[in-house]
Amino acid sequence: MLNNKTVSVVIPSYNEEKQIEKVINTMPRFVDMIIIVNDKSQDNMSDVVKKMMPENKYKRTKIFKRREEKPNDDPLHAATNVEIQMRLEDDEKFTPHEIIDNGNSKIILIEHLENGGVGAAIATGYKFARDHYIYCTAVMAGDGQMDPGELESICMPVINEEVDYVKGNRLRHKSAKRFIPKIRYYGNSVLSILTKIASGYWRVSDTQTGYTSISLEALENIELHKIYKRYGMPNDLLVKLNIASFKISEVIIKPIYHVGEESKMKVSKVIPKVSWLLVKLFFERMFKKYLIKDFHPLFLLYFMSFLTFFINIPITIRFFIEYFSSGNVMYGHLIVMSALGFISFQSFIFAMWFDMQDNDRLYQEN
Repeated sequence: MLNNKTVSVVIPSYNEEKQIEKVINTMPRFVDMIIIVNDKSQDNMSDVVKKMMPENKYKRTKIFKRREEKPNDDPLHAATNVEIQMRLEDDEKFTPHEIIDNGNSKIILIEHLENGGVGAAIATGYKFARDHYIYCTAVMAGDGQMDPGELESICMPVINEEVDYVKGNRLRHKSAKRFIPKIRYYGNSVLSILTKIASGYWRVSDTQTGYTSISLEALENIELHKIYKRYGMPNDLLVKLNIASFKISEVIIKPIYHVGEESKMKVSKVIPKVSWLLVKLFFERMFKKYLIKDFHPLFLLYFMSFLTFFINIPITIRFFIEYFSSGNVMYGHLIVMSALGFISFQSFIFAMWFDMQDNDRLYQEN
């Protein structure tokens, strides 16, 4: 526990037989629950974890009660009954899994019955932590690329109730540009820029890191089963947190490579997929947060920007076709093209400025 508040760590893992024992053995003593989510691994990782569970040093020091909500016949609780039913229905939408918990060990092993992806594994771990009322839940990789010595700094802003979500930031570490592989450094930078626009957290810089912590309140207010199931999960979660107006922060952490891990992410495939995901998430945030939930003029500005941009496309194409084919300048088209371009650009800039102003309150500098 930290400051008398419970802490769990979710470790999404796939074929980490060689690394998982080290990750568990180096876990700080203040961690109350180590939730290993095995995403249908093809190696013997599960056997390694099961052998470690009975060890005395992993003995659980606190009894955790599982969430058990029952309907109430009182008409005043009708809405609560609906909420309970919705939660039960949502529980069926997670990746099918089996929980191995002997009741005495800090180590809980959750076996996915089918491969769901890293996002699905984290969602399953989050669900277990939420259902056991864990105050702060961190995420660490099962490949040893995250320093357990930095876990306390990742958790403390949540423990101190300063923010609801904390991300580790490798890009702000002094060694980042030289130490992180170039393709990952620049790929991460591109996705971070796109994620700023999509999520509304304009000051977050290392969007792709998986070393995070989240509050119980945030877990209870996000539809965990809808978290993106694969490598776009950190980006998707940021959008969901922003729509719910949760406050976040970043903590500088060391980039770690060459510790025996085997990367399963193909950057050339991930960047296009995540980029398209971010486009969809941007429009989802605009619609849910600034039209349905709480109307804001920036919605109209973004709408005006995109509308004039797309209207301007056929006008611009016709102008240049005429110019290059006959050498004639269609001044009417030129005026309309320039005016629409100016309106589109100006609307987009003002929308971004309003977006930054509105969301600045949701980021805390550390």
